[in-house]
Amino acid sequence: MRTEVLIVLGLSLGQSAVYAVVNIIARLTVTTPLGEQATALNPSRSPRPYLDLTYQLLSIGFALVPVALALYLLSEPGRRATARIGLDLHRPWRNLGAGVGLAALIGVPGLGLYLLGRALGITVEVQAATLNEVWWTVPVLILAALQNALLEEVIVAGYLITRLEQLGWRPPAVLAASAVVRGAYHLYQGFGPFVGNVIMGLIFGEYYRRRRRTMPLVIAHTLIDVVAFVGYALLPESVLAVLGLA
Repeated sequence: MRTEVLIVLGLSLGQSAVYAVVNIIARLTVTTPLGEQATALNPSRSPRPYLDLTYQLLSIGFALVPVALALYLLSEPGRRATARIGLDLHRPWRNLGAGVGLAALIGVPGLGLYLLGRALGITVEVQAATLNEVWWTVPVLILAALQNALLEEVIVAGYLITRLEQLGWRPPAVLAASAVVRGAYHLYQGFGPFVGNVIMGLIFGEYYRRRRRTMPLVIAHTLIDVVAFVGYALLPESVLAVLGLA
């Protein structure tokens, strides 16, 4: 089981965490201060709109393969993995309410922590959406938000917490491991997002540990990313500048 966990992480967010650690070391060892650097999320991949759309959809689709792998490995005879980790449509209104509440709990303080990190010079400028302005921009950004939510919540909450518990880890160690992995693959954005995502990981991890439901986490994460991605793409630069996002 330990080998399985390492393989799943190595194919997904563990790999991202390693690259993010190398990235932050690279950022800290150049002459440009960290606070004056920038990183782009959801960049355009081609100047030709329909080729760009093809690349975007392929990237989203293949990013979900580790999710399928984790669900396959968690499946048991007579019990689907989606039911096991609460990734289903049962109790939709309760899921939605919990998701909106978690999004508010994490999203607003998260923006404040980002702005604090920018002021302290320990967070890079995060350009949340740099796609060309075409008719499919907003739908693709929404799909990207959903992909991020499924990948992160299924892997670091549903899968990792379940497996570490089966390996006999105590609850504090399980939560710490899940939260640190979540924070580590955001290190390329600087230390503010690392701390913010560790806190998010502790809250989301404890919610999952107690409720065994990933659907509210997916809803919350999707809402947070949709607001960030679509808001960045649609808001005027003057508003983004006031918010410290441009």
